Amino acid sequence: MKGDLLQAVLKRKAIAVLYGEVYLSLMEIFKNLISFYQFYLQPALDVFLLAFLLYKAYQILLKTQALQLVKGTLFTLVIYAIAFILKLNTLLWLLNILAPGIVIGTAIIFQPELRKIFLKIGQSSWLRTGKRSSHSHIDSVLLAAEMLSDKRRGMLVVFTRKNNLKDIAETGTRLNAELSSSLLVTIFGYNTPLHDGAVIVQDGKIAAAGCFLPLSEQNDIRKSFGTRHRAAIGVSEETDAVVLVVSEETGALSLVYDSNLYYDLTSAEIVHQLEKLLDMRSGVSVEEHVELVEALKNEV
Repeated sequence: MKGDLLQAVLKRKAIAVLYGEVYLSLMEIFKNLISFYQFYLQPALDVFLLAFLLYKAYQILLKTQALQLVKGTLFTLVIYAIAFILKLNTLLWLLNILAPGIVIGTAIIFQPELRKIFLKIGQSSWLRTGKRSSHSHIDSVLLAAEMLSDKRRGMLVVFTRKNNLKDIAETGTRLNAELSSSLLVTIFGYNTPLHDGAVIVQDGKIAAAGCFLPLSEQNDIRKSFGTRHRAAIGVSEETDAVVLVVSEETGALSLVYDSNLYYDLTSAEIVHQLEKLLDMRSGVSVEEHVELVEALKNEV
């Protein structure tokens, strides 16, 4: 009996020692993982996230034409750094006094640019899911654009991408209609109540028509461009939308995106750009799409 009891005690001790060794091994592995994260993964993750945020900030600045704001800020910081390093006490005293006024003045002077930056951030939807525009939708819009161009009738079609255009759509009439060239020609080809505004295309449908777009405040826009072109540039300054414009005066087809206007493009150029901008993939070539649009146009 004593031998069996002693054996049981020794066995329990052996199991306790074994569990203790396993626990210590797991703790050692856990500490090694924490050390690996702190010394290797954490710095890399820190740098990666910072680089990503700087890249996104740079993209927003480019699209909102706010680089002059950044240049002014950097210039002020450089002056302050020089004054601090060279111990220019009078200049430092003056800059410290003027700093609050400079911040407030910058916010007032660059209010439009700051507003566009926050609009870009607030309207972004990286996780947005939805049906992308297909080539048949692009063909319908392009067919309508060419028909209206021949008749010297203006057209303004806004393709949504990641930014939400709900506020702009609310300024017009909600349709949620299937996208077709005949409906677009009906809207823009005749003096209907909706022909003066813009059509919003979202998820392959006409979400709204007769919408009012914000006008651009750029001063270097050609005087020959009318309200449609200025409105197209305006919405591209505040959102990531792509806008197709048909000039009522010349019949020229233009694309507007990222605050830039590309005037008098061919059908092939428009299809190629829309493929890239709307992230469409198809086995059909651009030339075949243009030929299809021409065939549909001849049938009409």
